Amino acid sequence: MSFLRALLSRRPARLAAILAVVTLTLNGCAGLFGGDPLRVNVAGIEPVDGQGLEMRFNVKLRVQNPNESAVNFDGVSLDLELNGKPFASGVSDQSGTVPRFGETVVNVPLTVPAFAAVRQAFAFAGAVQAGAVQAGAVQAGAVQSGQIPYILRGKLAGGLTGTTRFVNQGTLSLPALGMASP
Repeated sequence: MSFLRALLSRRPARLAAILAVVTLTLNGCAGLFGGDPLRVNVAGIEPVDGQGLEMRFNVKLRVQNPNESAVNFDGVSLDLELNGKPFASGVSDQSGTVPRFGETVVNVPLTVPAFAAVRQAFAFAGAVQAGAVQAGAVQAGAVQSGQIPYILRGKLAGGLTGTTRFVNQGTLSLPALGMASP
């Protein structure tokens, strides 16, 4: 309350200067909101040593910024779903900047828990054997045709605007399953 009184008791020029600074600051931040979403694609996957029965991968993400303002980040988080089920997750404390109208590659270690891998293996085997007649016909049909739907959700934490979220989805192609003839 005393701050407000001090502001009001000063000259109008000082008040106008403060309002101008606040207005310019808010206008500068407004350009960051409502921009185009970041484009995130998997640029590479490399296996790394896991512990116990888990599998671990280093995922390289190519992050493209189609906006007029750079995006600063201080931490990355990823969640991967395969065939509609949680499969893997990862975090990294990597920090950096995605320049305006630019791109950068971010490395994130991804962990596949043993039970998630087993659950997916059974789901794939069941879908291939059962065909597309069961309740999950869309997903089972996709797996049977060698196409597995995936959703990669993530966020780049930090920066002026806080967290920047992204989603990438599509299908993974499995190699053709060769059936041996008797």
